[in-house]
Amino acid sequence: MDSRAARSVTPSLALAVTDGMLHFELAIAHEVFARDYELTVCGPGPVRAGRFLLEPDHGLDRLPRARTVVVPGWADVDVAPPAELVDAVRAAHEAGARVASLCTGAFVLAAAGLLDGRRATTHWAHTDVLAARHPRVTVDPDVLYVDEGSVLTSAGKAAALDLCLHLVRLDHGSAAANTVARRLVVPPHRDGGQAQFVTTPVPAPGNHPLDALFPWVWERLDRPLSVEDLARRAGMSSRHLARHFRAVTGTTPLRWLLAQRIRRAQELLETTDDGVDRIAAATGMGTATTLRRHFARAVGVPPDTYRRTFRVRAGTGTGTGAGADRDRAQAPT
Repeated sequence: MDSRAARSVTPSLALAVTDGMLHFELAIAHEVFARDYELTVCGPGPVRAGRFLLEPDHGLDRLPRARTVVVPGWADVDVAPPAELVDAVRAAHEAGARVASLCTGAFVLAAAGLLDGRRATTHWAHTDVLAARHPRVTVDPDVLYVDEGSVLTSAGKAAALDLCLHLVRLDHGSAAANTVARRLVVPPHRDGGQAQFVTTPVPAPGNHPLDALFPWVWERLDRPLSVEDLARRAGMSSRHLARHFRAVTGTTPLRWLLAQRIRRAQELLETTDDGVDRIAAATGMGTATTLRRHFARAVGVPPDTYRRTFRVRAGTGTGTGAGADRDRAQAPT
């Protein structure tokens, strides 16, 4: 049997697994692809994903025979992924397979050299680590997923589902992807360039020079605040304030302040019926036009679209769409 014949009788999509995979991303991939693909699971033997034990269909040496290889999330990014997994994923790509990673599975692709010279993303909490460890990768922390043709990467959790639906859409068309989305009760399409819907993380209180400043700002987000106002409150010069902000938050005071205003707008859009004008006033944006401009630039969608996707039902605490399950960086209150 020649190689083309051998390839034609093997599954079209393979999940590359080993000990230490995230079971949520693994389950997402299996749920999305099981019906529309000849799906196989390839691993080095019995694999533990979280508390679950999985028996793969084939060894990792079967990966190069698949048309598409999907690598679920890698649980511990501080530990290098197994060399046998990295080698198998690299071999699959060299054999012509399209390779996609979900969440921190990007660390496997990066270790295999598949992300060198390419844009990529991963869960927002680990983008800095990925960029530092693999400087040849252009890491984009602000998107749901990145499609580079033969190599695709996604952000965390719900964004992994978005990438899986994107693959179905590429292979089988929008109708098939919409059918899967309806079965899973999720929005059928969120563009990969959409933001990850996270806000600038804030350090835990009590261990930095700006500890008392942050709560003071959060209580006054409806007011016009300048760098001089923040510096005066912190009891330091504007130059020293900027230095401390960079060290503590990784950004400038004004950018951090804008991120907090956007975060508050997100909360109000999710939990109230207030109009955009009122939310603009409550977040210190001034006008609805200003809010819409900054919100769309930061989040990737207009406020009205965000509200339709993430609106919380009054009294239930549950969202109306898949976005209700997203990861968020919660600032201390």
